Amino acid sequence: MPGRSDWNPESYARFGDLRLRPALDLLAQVGDLPEGDVVDLCCGNGAAGPALAARFGDTRRIFGLDASPAMLTAARKVGCYDRLTQADVAEWRPDASVALIFSNAALHWISDHHRLMLRLADYLVPGGVLAVQMPRQYGAPSHRFLRDFAAEMFPDRFDLAKWKAPVAPPVEYHRLLAPLGQVNVWETDYVHRLEPAEVGHPVRKFNESTAMRPFLERLETAEVDNFIRRYDQALEAAYPVEADGSVLFPFRRLFFTLSV
Repeated sequence: MPGRSDWNPESYARFGDLRLRPALDLLAQVGDLPEGDVVDLCCGNGAAGPALAARFGDTRRIFGLDASPAMLTAARKVGCYDRLTQADVAEWRPDASVALIFSNAALHWISDHHRLMLRLADYLVPGGVLAVQMPRQYGAPSHRFLRDFAAEMFPDRFDLAKWKAPVAPPVEYHRLLAPLGQVNVWETDYVHRLEPAEVGHPVRKFNESTAMRPFLERLETAEVDNFIRRYDQALEAAYPVEADGSVLFPFRRLFFTLSV
């Protein structure tokens, strides 16, 4: 996972149950595998490690890879990986072909998906599986506000006129991957119930460790305060508080599996 500053495992883990659900849904669609290792690509804090180990750990080695030292330290504490490696997924290649490359909520940070997905598929043994989940929330208020406000408030640093969503529509991944093997592509709209936050809107707290990072990293402290204040106010209208104080947050995610 790229970024100017390192990731914060504690902040990311605040909504660990909500972030884990898509990983489990993706894993449920992975069928039988040929012989070979399993790679948790961009493993983060190792949240998916226990599920991967429970499914495959008795017969296969489980490897984790991430660019963040802090996330790898957290993943090491999980104790489910045979090896953890710090590397940039854009440059990574395995020592030998593997049976499963599993990536949950990470590859949307990497550009040029046409080249990336074909390269990852090339690292699989015959019958191996590439299983990927990525957020596709970019048209929702939670993400659109970030782009709109950054471009309006700080045009010297955010020229988003030519911005393009990093995750394509599902049909594009099907067209790309179908020549390589058996493809299954789908989307799920989750409705996350977010508990009240002590400070700020719950959706902002959910996004602070992920979608907001590229914006906050380019702002000074005083600018961050103003940006967050405006974002919170807009979120209050887009995602109103329920009678019990919670907020219902629809969140769209794209999935695919490719068996080569």
